[in-house]
Amino acid sequence: MTDACVTFSDLTLGYGSHAAVHHLTGALRQGSLTAIVGANGSGKSTLLKGIAGMLAPMSGRCQVGRGVSAAYLAQRAEVDMHFPAQVRDLVAMGLWPRRGLFGRTSADDRVRVAKAIAAVGLDGFEDRDLDTLSGGQLQRALFARVIVQDADLILLDEPFNAVDVRTIGDLIGLIRGWHAEGRTVAVVAHDLDMVRAVFPEALLLARRPVAWGPTASVLTEDNLREARHFSEAWRDDAPWCEPAGDSHGHHDHDHDGHHHHGQPHKHGEAA
Repeated sequence: MTDACVTFSDLTLGYGSHAAVHHLTGALRQGSLTAIVGANGSGKSTLLKGIAGMLAPMSGRCQVGRGVSAAYLAQRAEVDMHFPAQVRDLVAMGLWPRRGLFGRTSADDRVRVAKAIAAVGLDGFEDRDLDTLSGGQLQRALFARVIVQDADLILLDEPFNAVDVRTIGDLIGLIRGWHAEGRTVAVVAHDLDMVRAVFPEALLLARRPVAWGPTASVLTEDNLREARHFSEAWRDDAPWCEPAGDSHGHHDHDHDGHHHHGQPHKHGEAA
């Protein structure tokens, strides 16, 4: 696919011998805005970590386009609020991919950091310690770090959790702005009403893909019911599994909303 930013080829990801995402095939188109949805434990965060290069495939491939730079924002629970840093320091970390950990910061860099802080509504917070910020303020600072990274591919893991309504609206505005600039954005989200209103495309996971394509065709009652069925059928100790031939039930994605349904495989069965 010539306009693909990220391509998945029968991708299985997991931890140790435990697979969390099974047999994903498809692509994130360049410039697309995609919500990744599903129940807790369905593989959403695992998939983002695989795209970001933090997890090696157990099988298959996850290929980011040549020359594509990526920015990954983890769940806020993974951020150490007691790290001895100020807002300016956190945002300036976005310079590391281009400058290196010990690279010198230029006057232009300092201007970029200041503009990013202003863009997320944190003027005057530059010298505030991270542990004095509210949840919404910290998330704004993390978005400012993403702005500084100036990446082609932006991966956001549950960015709307535990933040106030006004902050959610402002963050959605930033995401829409990135989409308008032609960046590829993938966001793990739980609020399906928000997903329907904001995201043109969606990927519904239940450890394996249930549906992928235009949001209206993905978030149907039938697909959501199937995802719940799949999620309930999986056992947490299910092992890594190999495809079972041509009828293994992969959900191949063609961005026309078409998908192929299979059955969940319990522990000891081939997936």
